[in-house]
Amino acid sequence: MTEVENTVAAFKGIPTKADLKNLLEQNVLVVDFNKISGDKRVMTCTLREDMKPRATKDDTMSQKKVREVSDAVVNVWDVNAKGWRSFRYDRINAVNIVEEYLTEWYNKG
Repeated sequence: MTEVENTVAAFKGIPTKADLKNLLEQNVLVVDFNKISGDKRVMTCTLREDMKPRATKDDTMSQKKVREVSDAVVNVWDVNAKGWRSFRYDRINAVNIVEEYLTEWYNKG
């Protein structure tokens, strides 16, 4: 990550891309961002192993190498929609850690 990227993250009050990935792997986050269309979206998401589905050949988004194709896009498991979603890092407005988890968020398999 460049000094400019670190400065932009600090200015916006959001984690750097690397820090965001680490936060997603250890927590459930509420991410506020603007979609490409300009619509505002708030998503509750994670990359925790005990919450996202196991990787399968049929579900390509469950495969880490497929999710990490674009550096500009963050792919996450939406715990409420129970599906893979993505957003552009440069469109994030705010990131907050969820303190209390719902039982249904955990992977049953």
